[in-house]
Amino acid sequence: MADKEIIVPLLPLRGLLVYPTMVLHLDVGRDKSVQALEKAMLDDHLIFLTTQKDESLNEPGEEDLYNMGTLTKVKQMLKLPNGTIRVLVEGLNRAEVTTFYDNETYFSVKLDVFEDNQEKEIEHQALMRTLLEYFGQYIKLSKKITAETFSSTSDIEEPGRLADIIASHLPLKQKEKQEILEIIDVRERLSKVIEIINNEKEVLQLEKKIGQRVKRSMERTQKEYYLREQMKAIQKELGDKEGKTGEIAVLTEKIEAAGMPEHIKETALKELDRYEKVPTSSAESSVIRNYIEWLITIPWSKATKDDLNIHKAEKILHRDHHGLEKVKERVLEYLAVQQLTQSLKGPILCLVGPPGVGKTSLAKSIATSMNRQFVRVSLGGVRDESEIRGHRRTYVGAMPGRIIQGMKKAGTVNPVFLLDEIDKMSNDFRGDPSAAMLEVLDPEQNHNFSDHYIEESYDLSKVMFIATANNLATIPGPLRDRMEIISIAGYTEIEKLHIAKDHLLIRQLQNHGLQKSQLQVREDGLMQIIRYYTREAGVRSLERQLAAICRKTAKIIVSGEKKRVVVSDKNIADFLGKPIFHYGMAEAEDQIGVATGLAYTTVGGDTLQIEVSLSPGKGKLVLTGKLGDVMKESAQTAFSVVRSKTEQLHIDKDFHEKQDVHIHVPEGAVPKDGPSAGITIATALISALTGRPIRKEVGMTGEITLRGRVLPIGGLKEKSLAAHRAGLTKLIIPKDNEKDIDDIPESVRDDLEFVLVSELDEVLEHALAGENK
Repeated sequence: MADKEIIVPLLPLRGLLVYPTMVLHLDVGRDKSVQALEKAMLDDHLIFLTTQKDESLNEPGEEDLYNMGTLTKVKQMLKLPNGTIRVLVEGLNRAEVTTFYDNETYFSVKLDVFEDNQEKEIEHQALMRTLLEYFGQYIKLSKKITAETFSSTSDIEEPGRLADIIASHLPLKQKEKQEILEIIDVRERLSKVIEIINNEKEVLQLEKKIGQRVKRSMERTQKEYYLREQMKAIQKELGDKEGKTGEIAVLTEKIEAAGMPEHIKETALKELDRYEKVPTSSAESSVIRNYIEWLITIPWSKATKDDLNIHKAEKILHRDHHGLEKVKERVLEYLAVQQLTQSLKGPILCLVGPPGVGKTSLAKSIATSMNRQFVRVSLGGVRDESEIRGHRRTYVGAMPGRIIQGMKKAGTVNPVFLLDEIDKMSNDFRGDPSAAMLEVLDPEQNHNFSDHYIEESYDLSKVMFIATANNLATIPGPLRDRMEIISIAGYTEIEKLHIAKDHLLIRQLQNHGLQKSQLQVREDGLMQIIRYYTREAGVRSLERQLAAICRKTAKIIVSGEKKRVVVSDKNIADFLGKPIFHYGMAEAEDQIGVATGLAYTTVGGDTLQIEVSLSPGKGKLVLTGKLGDVMKESAQTAFSVVRSKTEQLHIDKDFHEKQDVHIHVPEGAVPKDGPSAGITIATALISALTGRPIRKEVGMTGEITLRGRVLPIGGLKEKSLAAHRAGLTKLIIPKDNEKDIDDIPESVRDDLEFVLVSELDEVLEHALAGENK
């Protein structure tokens, strides 16, 4: 309740608030404020001060002012030269506006005036002591208020005045100061100021902690900077450029020059920053250094420019390799499309064929013809997934996988990358490397290849991958599906002859320090080596035999026996000994119960003599020659077919009860399997039962069914080469294999007569000579 009511002029304040008992100077410049001051000076020097809610307003109205303010007395008024008036006022009491009067020239208000209760209650005294204690602590933390201020404040005995004075020294917002002014009750006011000063004290304590922490951090940074500068100066004086500082500068330059993508560069610089902070003696230092080195040395943008001259590429491929037309054609097609599009993803070719046929050397020639770097990675025996994807950096001795290592070796982003012996990969408890290869060899995924060590995606899409394999069957299906399979069969004798003359012999002469004039190997001598001293689809053994001839020649020349050596079919045994192999020749005459079959092996094609012998017995069927299960089943099937055709073939229908049948395939130490000997076994059996000889110039291959139908087989090209080498002139093959004849070299096709059959009767018509006895 108000102690009294009065009407006095009003002076609005901007950004300022006056508490009771406060004495301070004010500068007044607004017209209405000046008029209000003059009115107050004419009356009893009393004026009401209240604060504007929005201090930006120049002419505030009733709604723009707080109702609660301070009744003050004007002690002194002085006009300044600039037109403003400086007044000295003293706060008297809190007052609240009840009525607002606008007198045009100034505002006046009717007030309810409140006086503080000056009685010293025990609770007031306790609050005052607490407030003074907190204020003292605040002053120590703040250091913006002098000790004299605290001393003068401590002498105040009136609780309300103490709360107002302390509140005026606190750095409060205008709204918070107004809230204290509007508290009439002294006890409540003391409690409010205690609460505020306690909060302010906690804020100051927190600020102090933050300040100390920042100061420590700054001191540490300054110390490190100072020490680094000292270290640089010492290294400079000593001429030591190998220190870590110089190393950091070198690595930074390398990172900038590596052409990395932006996100990889950020990773490298971040790791470099870590490396700089880690002590050199720490184990982690070398780990980080190795990682940075790998990021720098891997090619990110460096590429060789493709030489897309198809004629030049074709010339190089023909120069380095004899035959292999299908592979050469595929490479030239790729170059042609690349010339037109400039954007074709690298193909994934898989060259499948026996050892020694030139798969690896062909990949080198492809790289040369395209003007690309060549890198080879052997996958034989790889059984750990981390060999492909790399190890996590947390492991001791971690390093990237073979793919990233190969890219580092290549030095460009678009090499010809040879994945040698991809069929020799295996798996164990450490993972399946073939599964990791799926990402490498998938054109839709390998632009984002992830290596565990590098931890950043790497683009392999510009790489031309070439895989090699001996056996397509051992390559997992999903991996095989991602590659373009190109089969490289064995060479013909004619092709081997050209390869030996144009490549192998020249290379061996150079390796053994011989001149062409010192050693001549005639064509008939080379042919003898090919036929009787090697058994292979490729030319590795052929090269070894030529090396043996070169060694013996070198000895002859050095010992002075001769100055020139000529090797022919007449004296080949003097250099290489007696012939090792004797296969490859057709029978000298027609034979009963002996048929020439054709087989496919890992070293190419081979001829297979199948013999049938009859003896009195009870129809026992004996199979010998280390035959596999499938071949045994083919023999059983052929036997059943013959039994079903006894009447048609004029054979004793009870022969299976009177005679034992022995089917033998020579070279019993060599395992043999597969269904393609079906018609050969049947023909040999029929020949033995009918007494009709089998023509010596005929070879055959084909699977047989119980109804006598002939089914297609695989490896026709290799089998045809073997037949040609053996001197056969007629080849009986399944009709469904007609499409494979085009893959056979023209020189072989010209010398062989291909007979296409679909029934056993057709086979017998061409294979058997004479009439039934």
